[in-house]
Amino acid sequence: MLYWLTQFSDGGDFFNLFRYITFRAGAAFFTALIFGFIFGRPLIDQLRKRQGRGQPIRDDGPESHLLTKQGTPTMGGVLILGALVVSSLLWARLDNPYVWMVLFVTVGFGAVGFADDYAKVSKSNTKGVSGRIRLLIGFTIAGLAAVWASWFHPEELSFRLAFPVFKDVLLNLWWFFVPFAMIVIVGAANAVNLTDGLDGLAIMPVMIAAGTLGVIAYAVGRVDFTEYLDVHYVPGTGEILVFVAALIGGGLGFLWYNAPPAAVFMGDTGSLALGGALGAIAVAIKHEIVLAIVGGLFVVEALSVIIQVLYFKRTGKRVFLMAPIHHHFEKRGWAEPQIVIRFWIIAVILALIGLATLKLR
Repeated sequence: MLYWLTQFSDGGDFFNLFRYITFRAGAAFFTALIFGFIFGRPLIDQLRKRQGRGQPIRDDGPESHLLTKQGTPTMGGVLILGALVVSSLLWARLDNPYVWMVLFVTVGFGAVGFADDYAKVSKSNTKGVSGRIRLLIGFTIAGLAAVWASWFHPEELSFRLAFPVFKDVLLNLWWFFVPFAMIVIVGAANAVNLTDGLDGLAIMPVMIAAGTLGVIAYAVGRVDFTEYLDVHYVPGTGEILVFVAALIGGGLGFLWYNAPPAAVFMGDTGSLALGGALGAIAVAIKHEIVLAIVGGLFVVEALSVIIQVLYFKRTGKRVFLMAPIHHHFEKRGWAEPQIVIRFWIIAVILALIGLATLKLR
């Protein structure tokens, strides 16, 4: 919104700053961060007051959680979403279709997660909105976003799948690209949701992955960078960096209260929204495969659940002591901060590998 100040200014140096994506990204970051610091404590107090016993804890989860996490309020994702949306609307160009597409997916999945959290808290059990309904709504949101992105992609990229490293390889999926993109977005949303099981475990890898995708979005949105890096040019995607900066600022504001021991959980409100955002960004910038590398931690978490369920159904035995895999390490005696920090380190390594694909051609 503030970008439009440049359209009515006299061309002074100060107002010209608003034309630069990097300046507005920095401003979006600090706006979201300050938003989180200002509204974090009042929101937590309200959530604790209204939720009473806080988020219901699974009986089949780690036994320690019944003691250490009982009474902690959930729906903290509202804080991240509030900071993210306000900051993005304030600093991003509102005539950019990719910004609106990513916001649509983020808010849409956030609404699904909010309904799920509300159902759990109001019923005082771990059963919220049915999985089928969540998936149906999620795939609907993702389908609209896939068509949306494909409509605005350059003709030579629309409905095509790009491959990292192989610069000239573009697989034309035709309309099959839409269901593929739907799986990417819904899969990312649910993978982050599964990862959100320990204090601070999900939010930092989300910020790391988002920051990586933001750098890629800025690069593929500039013709000079794409010529140097030999990657596909997707005009307009550079503006996604503003959204990503707001996400990181809001995420840090939330982490201030979510650091062990957490004063609030993000809940499905936050995890589904942030995971959906990662998937939507990857679809917009034509880096869906790179998302699997950058977000490899989330992929492993999701795969651990799939493997556990399938193997148990076939043999009656378990591969892991408990799934998702972070609970496996809890069962093995790892302390919660130990698991969280080591997973953060893995997320950084995967992000660097993902960034390397920009130059490896």
